[in-house]
Amino acid sequence: MRRRIPAGTELDTWNGRTFISVVGFRFLETRLLGVAVPFHRDFDEVNLRFYVRRRSPEGWRRGVAFVRELVPRTALAAVARLVYGEPYTALPMRHHIELARGRVGYAWRWAGRWCALETRFVGEARLPAEGTLEAFLVEHYWGYTARRGGRSREYQVEHPPWKLWVGTEGFLQCDVASLYGPEFVSPLSGSGETALVAEGSAVTVRRGVQLA
Repeated sequence: MRRRIPAGTELDTWNGRTFISVVGFRFLETRLLGVAVPFHRDFDEVNLRFYVRRRSPEGWRRGVAFVRELVPRTALAAVARLVYGEPYTALPMRHHIELARGRVGYAWRWAGRWCALETRFVGEARLPAEGTLEAFLVEHYWGYTARRGGRSREYQVEHPPWKLWVGTEGFLQCDVASLYGPEFVSPLSGSGETALVAEGSAVTVRRGVQLA
C-alpha cells in the first residue's frame, strides 16, 4: 500500500494492523456544490479504501484514501474525478437492501460479468464501542487524495456517528486482479476480518484543500 499513500499522510492502524475495506452504499438526494443535478441524485457506489492519518495542529486527523470507486453513471464519474480528483469508474450497477431480512448487497458489471458484494446480519443496530475495530473502520472523518507531482488534497466528511449491524457473514465475488490489481488478490480472498452494515445519515463532504 505504501506507493498509494497520499503525500503528508501515513497508514493508520488498529492494534498494530492495517486494513482495507470494500464498501457499498447509496447516495440519496445528492447535491454537488449545493446544486441538485437532475437524474443524478440517487445512485450506488462501491469503493475499495484504506485508512490513513495526518498530524494537524489539533492532533491526528483520521481519514481514508481510495484505490477505486465505482458509480453507475459516466457524468458522475467525470465530475468526481474533476472536482475531487478521485479514481472513479462508471459501470452498470444495482443493489438490494432488505433490512427486515438482514440482507444488503451491491452488484456491478465488470469485464462482461456481474460482480457482487453482500452482507447478512441479525439483531439491532448499535453504536460501536470506542476502541473497537468497528469504530475504527467507520469513524474516519477525512478524505485524502494523491495528486500529480507528489501532491495531495484533504477534505472533511461530516456526519453523526452511525449505528451498525455486525454481519454474520459477508462475501465479495469479482475478478479482483483485473479490477483492483494483483496485489489485492490475497487480502481480498476469503470472508474478511469483519462485515458491517451502517444505518447511514445525512453527510456533508467539504471541498478539498491542497496540502503543503
